[in-house]
Amino acid sequence: MSSPYLSQPSSVSMIMLKVLCAMIPAIAADAWFFGPAVLVTICLASITALCVEALMLQLRNRPVLPFLMDGSALLTAWLLALSIPPMGPWWMIVTGTAFAIAISKHLYGGLGNNPFNPAMVGYAVLIISFPVQMTQWLAPESVAQAHLGLGEVLDYMFFHILPQGMNLDAVTSATPLDTLKTQLHMERPIGEILSMPIYGAMGGKGGEWMAAAYLAGGLYLLQQRIITWQVPVAFLASIFAISGLFHLADSAHHAGPFFHLASGASMIGAFFILTDPVTGPTTPKGKLLFATGAGILTYLIRTYGNYPDGVAFATLLMNICVPLIDAYTQPPVFGKKK
Repeated sequence: MSSPYLSQPSSVSMIMLKVLCAMIPAIAADAWFFGPAVLVTICLASITALCVEALMLQLRNRPVLPFLMDGSALLTAWLLALSIPPMGPWWMIVTGTAFAIAISKHLYGGLGNNPFNPAMVGYAVLIISFPVQMTQWLAPESVAQAHLGLGEVLDYMFFHILPQGMNLDAVTSATPLDTLKTQLHMERPIGEILSMPIYGAMGGKGGEWMAAAYLAGGLYLLQQRIITWQVPVAFLASIFAISGLFHLADSAHHAGPFFHLASGASMIGAFFILTDPVTGPTTPKGKLLFATGAGILTYLIRTYGNYPDGVAFATLLMNICVPLIDAYTQPPVFGKKK
């Protein structure tokens, strides 16, 4: 490389492409441990996102192809698809994705202007509107009573038809976090709960490998300088710290910190959701405050809230605080007294 050693900034489409590629290992792990339903969900969400994106761009008199090819709509679709149950009915996936693109993104002016993470807005709308469908998660294939092939998945998602003699309880179960919360309310100790078949060494079976895959993808994004270290480190450290304190205070009723890091949306939240440059703070100190607050809220919602995980709502609550965080963490202008 010749002087003056200047590098060209990456385009939006190249950044989005690298983020999408970083998610592929986790998608592969999801399909391996839970079956092909996640692939159908991702495809349906992607088609919906591109169609709604094109429609909104036409309605706003914006050039369609350049914005459609930047990858931002696909990223929203993939994040939402990976955050909802893979066996969700087709209309729920379409509704959540369309809301995320049309309302959360374009209503505020499109990419770069939305104050809330579109995928998490779509998730929040779905879990509030369709709580029953949003709790029907697939059980790991190693412990499920029955297994569905691709054709059977399509039959259920589009026509609500299961093979003869099979019911939905044979292929679905509550998430490890939700199971933990329910069993704790029944006064069962942590050790007994974590010995259930759906749990592995640190988290839910299969989910541990997905968390590791998200971690690997996140490290790739750090290496590529797509994201900075402040958000993932502060988010994971705050979850580790607060869950560790609760575990030390009452280990019979609070899971340890490694369980919370390996379960739910901790890793995808740390590296792919909270790192959104549009809806997050712009200063290093602000990113640390933002992610720390999100980590604490995530644990509190998981432990005391009515929802199976807290990453989505923690993200949206901290999105509200971003303008205030930025206002108080901006460095002084050179030559000006504070």
